[in-house]
Amino acid sequence: MENRLIASSSPHVRDAESTQSLMLDVIIALLPALVASIFYFGFNSMILVISAVISAVVTEYVCQKIMKRPITVTDLSAVVTGILLAFNLPSTAPWWVAAIGSAFAIAIVKQIFGGIGFNFMNPALAGRAFLVASYSPYLTSGFIDPATDAVASATPLAIIKGSSSGQLPSVLDMLLGGIPGVLGETSAILIILGGIYLIYRGTIKWIIPVVYIGTVAVIALITDGAGMVAYHLFGGGLMLGAFFMATDYATSPITDKGKVIYAICVGVLTMLIRKIGGYPEGVSYSILLMNIITPMLNKYAVPKVFGVAGGAKK
Repeated sequence: MENRLIASSSPHVRDAESTQSLMLDVIIALLPALVASIFYFGFNSMILVISAVISAVVTEYVCQKIMKRPITVTDLSAVVTGILLAFNLPSTAPWWVAAIGSAFAIAIVKQIFGGIGFNFMNPALAGRAFLVASYSPYLTSGFIDPATDAVASATPLAIIKGSSSGQLPSVLDMLLGGIPGVLGETSAILIILGGIYLIYRGTIKWIIPVVYIGTVAVIALITDGAGMVAYHLFGGGLMLGAFFMATDYATSPITDKGKVIYAICVGVLTMLIRKIGGYPEGVSYSILLMNIITPMLNKYAVPKVFGVAGGAKK
């Protein structure tokens, strides 16, 4: 009996990584941008993050209790959802808007479909889309200048699109964070550094962020010229979406080929929305749309099997 073979389902290769350790890496990567958001947007940004995180954790606990599932709030995935949801809100949003968005993200998008790993779209972005549809007056971007306490709302992308008037900021301001927008649009350089940390740690692969950002850069170069490329890359939520949301394990393709196709399509959709859509930013909806296509990419964008003509047999 000691030598019997046991048949079990995948995964068969295991390591010391856990959901909790992966989510902790994401939280660490987001901390510098969170500190910057408090400096640029005021203390209300911290209130939004706390509200969103508490709502996400409590909602996950209650849903798992009601559905008689194991309680997994200690894996920190709900905490990450809450932070990312808050990062998609302007600092002027009330705390209860963040709480409602997080509750929707966890209960409707995540737990109803089976919990972590079974959601078909990114919970934080789906929660934001719900808030845009339900509480849009509260989602008007606001930026509090720490020197003057003045509130501005004309984001670089809105100025480029012509939906708002104003003068475009310098590239340095966009990199450091001196621009209006949602919490996650501040300090592109800190978001990038956080993304590099995740790649270094092996938490995410470089393929989706690099291909996504590269696709947007090429299209911006063709349509708007070299002078506008930096504004498309650093003036909105592209960096946050590329490193922290488009790379979500459950909603992005599992193969490298699928990841490339996915990232290119997200980039094209982002620029289509920015250029000819009615919305100056296109990151959130582009990622959500491609989340829906991910199962198809997982089915057809499979690597060739060695020794089998024409690829994998069905």
